[in-house]
Amino acid sequence: MDRLRAYEVFVTVVARGSFTKAADALDTSPANVTRYVNELEAHLRARLINRTSRRLSLTEGGEALFDRAKSILEEVAETEALATTASLQPRGRLRINAPLSFGSLVLAPLWPKFMAKYPDVELDIALIDRVVDIVEEGYDLAIRISRTTSGNHIARRLGCSQNLVCASSDYLALHGMPKVPADLARHLCLGYTYGATSDEWQFAGPDGTLESVRVRWALRANNGDTARAAALAGSGVIWQPRFVIGQDVQAGRLVEVMPGYRMPPIDILAIYASRRHLSAKVRVMVDFLVEAFQDSPLAKGELAGVGK
Repeated sequence: MDRLRAYEVFVTVVARGSFTKAADALDTSPANVTRYVNELEAHLRARLINRTSRRLSLTEGGEALFDRAKSILEEVAETEALATTASLQPRGRLRINAPLSFGSLVLAPLWPKFMAKYPDVELDIALIDRVVDIVEEGYDLAIRISRTTSGNHIARRLGCSQNLVCASSDYLALHGMPKVPADLARHLCLGYTYGATSDEWQFAGPDGTLESVRVRWALRANNGDTARAAALAGSGVIWQPRFVIGQDVQAGRLVEVMPGYRMPPIDILAIYASRRHLSAKVRVMVDFLVEAFQDSPLAKGELAGVGK
């Protein structure tokens, strides 16, 4: 028995004063109305309604149940109305996961603009480099820099992350300038723990041919800023997204090596659970990010920063 439906039928019968009128109000048959009431009485093991040929009257138990059931149904209706409003109006807490460096350097300047536009949305930002399970860990949205995503989630492309291979001039003066990927096997390299290629770096050559080289770690960290600091100190060769080290290259603090060889670009993605019943707060955030990245160099993977 659908208990909530049975309570709804019972309350409608009492309010309308008739099984037939209740059936009309509920767009069902009088037989179904009678069945629901009978099943509810059997479940409660109590008679709720006295039936005569002329009128209906409630028993003492029926009167108590009517007041309580009516209140419960009203609360359910109010709760559903709130949920419907939340799906249409952006409000409430929005939990977002993003990589640490990207979140600090690129996304952080955007949040005040979003907050000014949608003051009823409370942002809860978690900067974590590891890939989280957004459903299991309770996130509404995740920003990922990845070539792949789970088939269980929806991915909206925001932009593209170009990667640079660099070293400090001090390091290059001491160890020499690598000219082709194979040269990197003889160098000290600075890696990223969560990188998809791990200790094998892949490049597209001048003619488009893919070349791979297995590198030797001097340091590997689960955050790009740690590897960047080591590279600036002359500790080895680093690969990192342009938004992390692009300004270091422009300022001459790091020198790009093997400019004729490029690491494959990586998509910047907004990940969320499903298109079905998408809440307004997630929808407006994704649209906001798409628009913010649309006119930025990151739309083509060119430079650091958006919304400046």
